[in-house]
Amino acid sequence: MFLRRLKREWKEFRILLKNIPALVTVLFVMSVFSMNLLANKSIQTPWWLGLDCGIIVSWFAFFTMDIVTKRFGPKAATELTVLAIAVNLFFCLLLFLGSLIPGMWGESFVEGSENVLNHALDRTFGGTWYVVLGSTVACLASSVVNNFSNFGIGKLFKKNPDGLPAYILRTYVSTAIGQFVDNFTFALLVSHFFFGWSWLKCVTCALTGMVAELLCELIFLYPGYAITRRWKKEGVGDEYLKFREEGHESLDHGHE
Repeated sequence: MFLRRLKREWKEFRILLKNIPALVTVLFVMSVFSMNLLANKSIQTPWWLGLDCGIIVSWFAFFTMDIVTKRFGPKAATELTVLAIAVNLFFCLLLFLGSLIPGMWGESFVEGSENVLNHALDRTFGGTWYVVLGSTVACLASSVVNNFSNFGIGKLFKKNPDGLPAYILRTYVSTAIGQFVDNFTFALLVSHFFFGWSWLKCVTCALTGMVAELLCELIFLYPGYAITRRWKKEGVGDEYLKFREEGHESLDHGHE
């Protein structure tokens, strides 16, 4: 029974990857990878405010999760996140191996500082274990919170669940919560323990980062809504949704 369920889940996942437009998957994976790399750079801010450069791309990850959740469901969006995390960890490993290879980075050729700069670039692109760990945990936690809160809020709209007001509310509220969880988790696991950030700075980082990223996503609220409408009209994801529905029906019959 367990093996059969596992095989079905794997088949469902393969159908999901076939049904989600390839460009969406690629851009989502790249956004997760970019966040991990850009998180190495802190933004110069007042002492009470802490931000890193990951905020310039993290909004896109949430935008993608929201449109996937709307059309394919929270489980599908979370599975896509797990895939992106796995790809990110694989390429982080490749970058780490690249940093171990003897040689010089092009930007390290500054007379008298070559070795220092080259070592710094190796550490930046090779990654630091606690930055990779922190970003991985933060990404997974915020994904679960965002996707399932998005789905739950959508269930509150009984009369017109596919309307623009429903999409705006479920997207903006879930993104706000998810962004806070993402920023706070990373700030707590990395910045607090390894860079000495205060709890106040972790909270303000999470809040201000959330606001900054929500402002970015505000621009793409209607495009996201239009994308999900077009997907439904064109039947994007129908194969996956039908397969899931058949799976639920077979499970219901199995319990009878």
